[in-house]
Amino acid sequence: MAQKHALHLDPKVRQEARSRLLSAKGHLEGILRMLEGEPYCVDVLKQLKAVQGALDKVGEMILRSHLEHHVASAALRGDTQRMVEELMEVLKYR
Repeated sequence: MAQKHALHLDPKVRQEARSRLLSAKGHLEGILRMLEGEPYCVDVLKQLKAVQGALDKVGEMILRSHLEHHVASAALRGDTQRMVEELMEVLKYR
């Protein structure tokens, strides 16, 4: 379950991430349609790589926004240790 914080994702980044994820969703749905037929393996792999790239880009955007807007000002807010712990947890999955 996600923790509630007073810090939120920048609205521009949120909109861009949403747009990219909707595009990735469309690609993923296309892959599913391909698999209903008799696709060539390499074609499926290329499409999967495109979806992975899109997801990686969204992750990078959100991480960058978090670093710029929240981590950089953690000392001023007095929550440096919490920020470090959050980032260590997130980076386990990157």
